[in-house]
Amino acid sequence: GVVHGTQAFMPHLRASGEGHIVNISSLFGIMAAPGAAAYNASKFAVRGFTEALRMELELEGAPVSVTCVHPGGVGTNIARASRIDPAMLALLGSEEAMTRDAMTKLLQVTTPESAARQILRGVERDAPRVLVGPDARFMDIVTRLLGPGYRKLVMHHSRRVREQLAATRQEAR
Repeated sequence: GVVHGTQAFMPHLRASGEGHIVNISSLFGIMAAPGAAAYNASKFAVRGFTEALRMELELEGAPVSVTCVHPGGVGTNIARASRIDPAMLALLGSEEAMTRDAMTKLLQVTTPESAARQILRGVERDAPRVLVGPDARFMDIVTRLLGPGYRKLVMHHSRRVREQLAATRQEAR
Protein backbone atom coordinates (compact mmCIF):
# COMPACT_ATOMS: atom_id res chain seq x y z
CA GLY A 1 0.00 0.00 0.00
CA VAL A 2 0.86 3.65 0.29
CA VAL A 3 2.81 3.41 3.55
CA HIS A 4 4.84 0.31 2.65
CA GLY A 5 5.56 1.57 -0.87
CA THR A 6 6.77 4.88 0.50
CA GLN A 7 8.95 3.16 3.10
CA ALA A 8 10.42 0.85 0.46
CA PHE A 9 11.40 3.62 -1.97
CA MET A 10 12.33 6.42 0.45
CA PRO A 11 15.90 5.19 1.15
CA HIS A 12 16.62 5.02 -2.59
CA LEU A 13 15.20 8.49 -3.20
CA ARG A 14 17.22 9.94 -0.31
CA ALA A 15 20.39 8.23 -1.58
CA SER A 16 19.87 9.67 -5.06
CA GLY A 17 19.76 13.18 -3.61
CA GLU A 18 16.37 14.02 -5.07
CA GLY A 19 12.94 12.59 -5.60
CA HIS A 20 9.24 13.09 -5.42
CA ILE A 21 6.58 10.71 -4.16
CA VAL A 22 3.05 11.00 -5.54
CA ASN A 23 0.32 9.37 -3.45
CA ILE A 24 -3.12 8.99 -4.99
CA SER A 25 -6.04 9.68 -2.68
CA SER A 26 -9.42 10.61 -4.16
CA LEU A 27 -12.14 13.20 -4.17
CA PHE A 28 -13.30 11.10 -1.20
CA GLY A 29 -10.14 12.07 0.69
CA ILE A 30 -11.56 15.62 0.69
CA MET A 31 -15.19 14.84 1.44
CA ALA A 32 -17.14 11.86 2.71
CA ALA A 33 -20.09 10.25 0.97
CA PRO A 34 -22.69 7.77 2.22
CA GLY A 35 -22.30 4.15 1.18
CA ALA A 36 -18.52 4.34 0.98
CA ALA A 37 -17.36 4.58 4.60
CA ALA A 38 -14.40 2.19 4.29
CA TYR A 39 -13.30 3.77 0.99
CA ASN A 40 -13.59 7.26 2.49
CA ALA A 41 -11.52 6.20 5.50
CA SER A 42 -8.74 4.79 3.33
CA LYS A 43 -8.58 7.93 1.16
CA PHE A 44 -8.56 10.28 4.15
CA ALA A 45 -5.73 8.11 5.55
CA VAL A 46 -3.71 8.61 2.36
CA ARG A 47 -4.21 12.35 2.68
CA GLY A 48 -3.18 12.44 6.34
CA PHE A 49 -0.15 10.22 5.79
CA THR A 50 1.02 12.30 2.83
CA GLU A 51 0.52 15.66 4.55
CA ALA A 52 2.39 14.50 7.68
CA LEU A 53 5.20 12.95 5.62
CA ARG A 54 5.62 16.15 3.63
CA MET A 55 6.03 18.16 6.84
CA GLU A 56 8.49 15.62 8.28
CA LEU A 57 10.61 15.69 5.11
CA GLU A 58 10.56 19.49 5.06
CA LEU A 59 11.57 19.73 8.74
CA GLU A 60 14.58 17.48 8.20
CA GLY A 61 15.57 19.22 4.96
CA ALA A 62 15.31 15.99 2.98
CA PRO A 63 15.94 16.11 -0.78
CA VAL A 64 12.60 14.34 -1.32
CA SER A 65 9.12 15.81 -1.45
CA VAL A 66 5.64 14.35 -1.62
CA THR A 67 2.33 15.31 -3.20
CA CYS A 68 -1.16 14.02 -2.49
CA VAL A 69 -3.37 13.74 -5.57
CA HIS A 70 -7.16 13.97 -5.27
CA PRO A 71 -8.71 12.94 -8.59
CA GLY A 72 -12.38 13.43 -9.24
CA GLY A 73 -13.98 11.53 -12.08
CA VAL A 74 -11.38 10.33 -14.58
CA GLY A 75 -12.56 8.48 -17.70
CA THR A 76 -10.90 5.10 -17.14
CA ASN A 77 -12.31 1.59 -16.69
CA ILE A 78 -11.89 1.73 -12.91
CA ALA A 79 -15.62 2.11 -12.16
CA ARG A 80 -16.67 -0.60 -14.58
CA ALA A 81 -14.04 -3.05 -13.28
CA SER A 82 -14.42 -2.34 -9.57
CA ARG A 83 -16.49 -4.11 -6.98
CA ILE A 84 -19.32 -1.98 -5.66
CA ASP A 85 -19.64 -1.82 -1.91
CA PRO A 86 -22.80 -3.67 -0.79
CA ALA A 87 -23.48 -0.71 1.53
CA MET A 88 -23.67 1.55 -1.53
CA LEU A 89 -26.14 -0.78 -3.24
CA ALA A 90 -28.29 -0.99 -0.12
CA LEU A 91 -28.23 2.76 0.35
CA LEU A 92 -29.19 3.46 -3.24
CA GLY A 93 -31.67 0.60 -3.38
CA SER A 94 -30.18 -0.27 -6.72
CA GLU A 95 -28.96 -3.26 -8.67
CA GLU A 96 -25.21 -3.55 -9.18
CA ALA A 97 -25.33 -3.18 -12.98
CA MET A 98 -27.43 -0.01 -12.76
CA THR A 99 -25.18 1.48 -10.08
CA ARG A 100 -22.06 0.58 -12.07
CA ASP A 101 -23.48 2.30 -15.18
CA ALA A 102 -24.34 5.43 -13.19
CA MET A 103 -20.87 5.52 -11.60
CA THR A 104 -19.19 5.04 -14.98
CA LYS A 105 -21.09 8.05 -16.38
CA LEU A 106 -20.05 10.16 -13.37
CA LEU A 107 -16.41 9.24 -13.92
CA GLN A 108 -16.17 10.70 -17.42
CA VAL A 109 -15.35 14.24 -16.28
CA THR A 110 -11.59 14.34 -16.95
CA THR A 111 -9.61 12.42 -19.56
CA PRO A 112 -6.69 10.28 -18.35
CA GLU A 113 -4.32 12.44 -20.43
CA SER A 114 -5.53 15.62 -18.79
CA ALA A 115 -5.26 14.01 -15.35
CA ALA A 116 -1.65 13.01 -16.07
CA ARG A 117 -0.78 16.56 -17.20
CA GLN A 118 -2.33 18.05 -14.06
CA ILE A 119 -0.40 15.66 -11.81
CA LEU A 120 2.91 16.35 -13.59
CA ARG A 121 2.36 20.12 -13.30
CA GLY A 122 1.71 19.67 -9.59
CA VAL A 123 4.94 17.71 -9.13
CA GLU A 124 6.89 20.33 -11.11
CA ARG A 125 5.49 23.03 -8.79
CA ASP A 126 6.13 20.82 -5.74
CA ALA A 127 2.47 21.26 -4.80
CA PRO A 128 1.36 19.67 -1.53
CA ARG A 129 -1.96 18.70 -3.13
CA VAL A 130 -3.23 18.32 -6.67
CA LEU A 131 -6.96 18.44 -7.33
CA VAL A 132 -7.60 16.66 -10.62
CA GLY A 133 -10.65 17.76 -12.56
CA PRO A 134 -13.34 20.37 -12.13
CA ASP A 135 -15.41 18.12 -9.86
CA ALA A 136 -12.53 17.72 -7.38
CA ARG A 137 -11.81 21.46 -7.42
CA PHE A 138 -15.52 22.27 -6.98
CA MET A 139 -15.97 19.90 -4.03
CA ASP A 140 -12.79 21.19 -2.40
CA ILE A 141 -14.22 24.71 -2.54
CA VAL A 142 -17.63 23.53 -1.30
CA THR A 143 -16.17 21.69 1.69
CA ARG A 144 -13.98 24.68 2.59
CA LEU A 145 -16.82 27.22 2.28
CA LEU A 146 -19.53 25.15 3.93
CA GLY A 147 -17.39 23.34 6.49
CA PRO A 148 -19.46 20.66 8.19
CA GLY A 149 -22.52 22.06 6.40
CA TYR A 150 -21.40 20.36 3.17
CA ARG A 151 -23.03 17.25 4.63
CA LYS A 152 -26.48 18.70 3.81
CA LEU A 153 -25.47 19.19 0.18
CA VAL A 154 -24.11 15.64 -0.09
CA MET A 155 -27.24 14.19 1.53
CA HIS A 156 -29.51 16.20 -0.78
CA HIS A 157 -27.59 14.97 -3.83
CA SER A 158 -27.56 11.37 -2.52
CA ARG A 159 -31.33 11.43 -2.07
CA ARG A 160 -31.79 12.79 -5.61
CA VAL A 161 -29.56 10.06 -7.07
CA ARG A 162 -31.51 7.44 -5.13
CA GLU A 163 -34.82 8.81 -6.44
CA GLN A 164 -33.51 8.92 -10.02
CA LEU A 165 -32.32 5.31 -9.80
CA ALA A 166 -35.71 4.26 -8.42
CA ALA A 167 -37.47 6.04 -11.29
CA THR A 168 -35.15 4.37 -13.81
CA ARG A 169 -35.95 0.97 -12.27
CA GLN A 170 -39.68 1.68 -12.58
CA GLU A 171 -39.30 2.67 -16.24
CA ALA A 172 -37.34 -0.51 -16.97
CA ARG A 173 -40.18 -2.70 -15.68
